[in-house]
This record gives sequence, C-alpha cells and structure tokens, in this order.
Amino acid sequence: MTDVVVGDVRKARRIDWSPYLVGAGIGILTWVAFAGFGDPLGVTTAFSRVASLFAVPVIGSDAVATNSYWKSMPLKWDYGVWFLVGIPLGAFLSAIISGTWRLELVPEVWKERFGPSVFKRFVAAFLGGIVIMYGARLAGGCTSGHGISGGLQLALSSWLFLAVMFATGLLVSRLMFRKA
Repeated sequence: MTDVVVGDVRKARRIDWSPYLVGAGIGILTWVAFAGFGDPLGVTTAFSRVASLFAVPVIGSDAVATNSYWKSMPLKWDYGVWFLVGIPLGAFLSAIISGTWRLELVPEVWKERFGPSVFKRFVAAFLGGIVIMYGARLAGGCTSGHGISGGLQLALSSWLFLAVMFATGLLVSRLMFRKA
C-alpha cells in the first residue's frame, strides 16, 4: 500500500506564523486558562478522562467505575476536555484557511527511512502514543502542562521535564533518522 495525499498545498496562500506572535498568543491563552478556569493548560488529564468512554465497550462500565485511576479523575466535560477537542479542530481550520491542508498517511521523512508501509507507520504511531501518554501521566503532565504552564510558573520540575524532553527527542531523532 502506498501513501495517499489529498489536497494541493498552494504556496501563494501559505501563512507563516511569527514565533513571537504565536508565543505571545500562547501566553495570553495561559493567562485566560488560569484566570477563567483556575487550571493550567494541559491535555493528558482530559485525554485520560475521555479514554474512559472508549474503555467502557472493551472492559465494561463496572470495571471503569471501579478502576482506581478513573476514580481519581472521572469524566467531566470541563474546559480541559473542550480544549482537547479544540486542538485538532483549530489545527484543521488553520490548515484549511492557510491552504496547506493535506491528508498524508506516510510522511516523506518516514518513507525515506522506513518505507511506504501505511500499516507499519500506524503501528509505530500507536505505540509511540502509548509511550508518550504513559510518560506524561507518570510525569504528572504533558508538554503543554509542564512545558507551557509549569514553565511559566517557573516550576523546577517543569524546566527539568523540558530539558529531558528535548534531549530525548534529539537523541531518538538522531537514532531513528541517521543515515544508513
């Protein structure tokens, strides 16, 4: 199976965002989250809460209700869940408006290193998602929770998280995408 690309990337409409403008926007969004909702930015807690919905058909509602993890963070439709829903919707809208939207099942950088297999790409993405979610829950926050909210609060644990995250990302990228 080969990759599928849908949509045409039109360079004339492409919008390149200023990192300074985006950084200021994220800072303002963080202030709004703290002032309006009393919580920092973050999505892994909301993701874990939503996961309970998907667990019900697999393990049953009684198992979900008695699970100690989901007891500590029951599903509630708070701003965190809506923030989680808004991230992909906002990204999609931004890609549509900028004219850069396309569906790409196997990115070129992946294809060059690991081949064109859609199945292999999806399995790797799924396993990577499991690892990153486990790590984020173990660390008590994700990149947005620690990196943005915790970093803005000058939390030492968040700055340590950021340093380890970037170092690990560089190391893994170097190992995965080194020249053969």
